[in-house]
Amino acid sequence: MTTAVPALTPTNRVLAWFLHLLVVGLLGLAGGRALADNRPQAGMVVFVAAACALVYAAGPLLPRVRTSRRAAACWLTAVSAVWLVLVAMTADGVWVAFPLYFLQLHLLPRRAGLAAVAATALAAIAAFAMHQGSFSLAIAIGPALGAAVAVAVVWGYQVLYRESEQRRRLIDELTATRADLAEAQHTAGVLGERERLAREIHDTLAQGLSSIQLLLRAAERALPPASTNLAASYVDQARQAAADNLAEARRFVAALSPPALDGTTLAGALERLCGTTSVRHRLTARFHLTGDPVSLPTAHEVVLLRMAQAALANTVRHAGATTVEVTLSYLGDHVALSLVDDGTGFDPDRLPGPDPERGGFGLAAMRARACSLGGTLTVESAPGKGTALAARLPLDQPVQTRPEAHP
Repeated sequence: MTTAVPALTPTNRVLAWFLHLLVVGLLGLAGGRALADNRPQAGMVVFVAAACALVYAAGPLLPRVRTSRRAAACWLTAVSAVWLVLVAMTADGVWVAFPLYFLQLHLLPRRAGLAAVAATALAAIAAFAMHQGSFSLAIAIGPALGAAVAVAVVWGYQVLYRESEQRRRLIDELTATRADLAEAQHTAGVLGERERLAREIHDTLAQGLSSIQLLLRAAERALPPASTNLAASYVDQARQAAADNLAEARRFVAALSPPALDGTTLAGALERLCGTTSVRHRLTARFHLTGDPVSLPTAHEVVLLRMAQAALANTVRHAGATTVEVTLSYLGDHVALSLVDDGTGFDPDRLPGPDPERGGFGLAAMRARACSLGGTLTVESAPGKGTALAARLPLDQPVQTRPEAHP
């Protein structure tokens, strides 16, 4: 299996062009100096330098070199072989080793790249010593120092590049999370307004029409039995109009009920969520309801449902659990949602930050949802001992106890 070479960014492309020009320039320098000095093998040096340039130029033109480590290694081997012939013929070929260091470190895996750089440096030192007729420390300093500089530059650049990419991905994830929270808050606001309108229509317009209908029925009964005048007809028509408008008002109330909970109660939505999770995954999710159900603001219902969905998704993806207990508790001045699983658990004190490859934004998003309504989110876990998550949302105003149901 081949591994793709990292894609070039605009900055990398500029650096690659500079590297190409450097290789061509150094090869031209080796051939030019051989001709200028009228060396015995000048023609052969020019031919080998041109051959090295042609083999080198083939690399950027071959798509496989850019997409396969193996193809890149074969191309580098061919370039290095021609370069070895050149460096054996002229000492000026030694300088081509410097751009070769960068190519090897960029195109090859780290260990293979280091080995290639070391072999290239040794070959350059040996060839330079052969042309000088002797070996000294000064001869080894140039190629060795060039190799060390190339390794430091390439590794430093790779570290900076990885950090830059990680920051970019984190910013993208945070932007997406912020957009998700903003959308959730907007949705909660819209649903709250829909619920308020439904409640206002039910408590004012519908109740008024119902009262008008009852009064007209009473007036109809109060008319003399033998009365056949127009008054009785008008009263009957008015009563029928009130009944029709009352039915229309009730249809408005039903249409304005929160669609996020699919026309059911919060407890029903959570129970259905547990059933769906148990069917789709190798996880038994059980739902429990404690306390007397009360009417909750739409924002509270939406946030609790979304938090349950996110927590169950985290359990399925990360916990490796076999069972999870979901409990919705009505506790007077606040409502609580808890999820307890028997999974692998983790250390909350060593919880890693958000990672673009593995995620990590679920708890942050759930905590932000709870805080947006003045609530809290607590997480208790330990390696090998499962995880317990609890969210508590305060109820700012007392509500009346009723069987929890939407219109």
